[in-house]
Amino acid sequence: MPHEEKIAKLNEMNKMAEMGGGEARIREQHEKKKLTARERIEALLDEGTFVEFDRFVTHRTSDLGMEKKKVLGDGVLTGYGKIDGRTVFVFAHDFTVLGGSLGEAFGKKVCKVMDLALKTGAPIIGLNDSGGARIQEGVISLAAYSEIFFRNTIASGVIPQISAIIGPCAGGAVYSPAMMDFTFMVEGISHMFITGPDVVKAALGQDVTFEGLGGASIHAQTSGVAHFVTQNEQDCFGLIRRLLSYLPQNNAEEPQAVSSEDPSGRTDEELRNVIPEDPNKPYDMKEVIRTILDDNEFLEVHALWASNIIVGFGRLNGRSVGVVANQPNFLAGALDISSSNKAARFIRFCDAFNIPILTFVDVPGYLPGVEQEHGGIIKHGAKLLYAYCEATVPKVTVITRKAYGGAYCAMGSKYSRADVNYAWPTAEIAVMGPEGAINIIFRDELAKSKTPVETRQKILKDYREKFANPYVAAERGIIDGVIDPAETRSAVIGAFQMLHNKRESRPPKKHGNVQL
Repeated sequence: MPHEEKIAKLNEMNKMAEMGGGEARIREQHEKKKLTARERIEALLDEGTFVEFDRFVTHRTSDLGMEKKKVLGDGVLTGYGKIDGRTVFVFAHDFTVLGGSLGEAFGKKVCKVMDLALKTGAPIIGLNDSGGARIQEGVISLAAYSEIFFRNTIASGVIPQISAIIGPCAGGAVYSPAMMDFTFMVEGISHMFITGPDVVKAALGQDVTFEGLGGASIHAQTSGVAHFVTQNEQDCFGLIRRLLSYLPQNNAEEPQAVSSEDPSGRTDEELRNVIPEDPNKPYDMKEVIRTILDDNEFLEVHALWASNIIVGFGRLNGRSVGVVANQPNFLAGALDISSSNKAARFIRFCDAFNIPILTFVDVPGYLPGVEQEHGGIIKHGAKLLYAYCEATVPKVTVITRKAYGGAYCAMGSKYSRADVNYAWPTAEIAVMGPEGAINIIFRDELAKSKTPVETRQKILKDYREKFANPYVAAERGIIDGVIDPAETRSAVIGAFQMLHNKRESRPPKKHGNVQL
């Protein structure tokens, strides 16, 4: 065959591969208001940087008429490219080819780029739009899933793993996204579940829609499976790019520092008045966080789930930090099962990828109740303690108001090896709140008093002045400094600069046994 014919053959093959399941299937995808796999990769990556692998791969199955359903690429696009000039690896399910179902060849393509991502120390991004395992290939498809799950596990804590659900994701397909670090979903077109509505109806007689069972809102607000939810695919890809800007390429690197014109010594006098006079009145901790971070920019993670705690990324003096903070606006900022899980996993991610942790504390304790106790708040609350104690990255804590009991210990206290602990003058550090404390300590005196209201008020005032303040802790060195709220930004930036070269080791072991 002359060279010209060979080049013509290559061009023909490339065109066939680029058409995926064909014009009709592509049209159906667009009618569902969904981009194709190739369009998604182009929207996600820097323009012109995508290098595709295995575009001519096909399956090898001949049963059930599959020999007539061979499509180049076999339903998944794989390769690498760049985001903001940094290399990332990507795989994108092509729903136009056999519904994006996963078979042996499909799985090997995904495993190849996951292996390369691990070898080269670059993030892996999966764009999921699949009907699940390819039934026609039987157990081979399940083996392919298992190979992917193994790689998710090996890559965990080594390279960032990001998953976007942009279509159906059912059965075994959901576990790879669940094992990755962050999951994105898109309103209206994303669905995740182990068993679909038809199976739920047949097995349990329950009627439920795709959206009601596993839509973006359900997983963002109720289950906590989704870390981010966007209105459309373009917003999803933009948010993935923004997230990656805070992260290093791998666990051997630090996040990239960026230039910031926000002065490190900036003071914010409005912070002096953010804490209400009434100790039981809520306020929005997000206002505190944004005020202190560079350019008031904060990328919140899990914004709609377990709202009594806040986690997310920001920068201080151009360097990435992970922020963990109680939210007095929701459940008074008390810790519960969901918030403990949410914060613990975020802390462990930050620690794995060399991202310092800034903690803001205003916590009245653990949420009481039979539901919490029976749900295992003891073991779930222990996860948060474990995560803070395990983390060896620089840790700076600021107590803004309440820091009571075991919840105080769990929120980045000196005892869980936070490096620098500051408190505002409004901080109340104690075993429990003044109201509960005097009920126990002065029970007899209050019972015998002829003027119980006046006596209670006097005892409460004396107790607050003596114990509900940061100075007892400061006298013992448990707090490193009581700071003017207006100077919080400069104080925490100074602390992190001092800690930049921190080194801290732990006893050698295979791994710990965190309460899962």
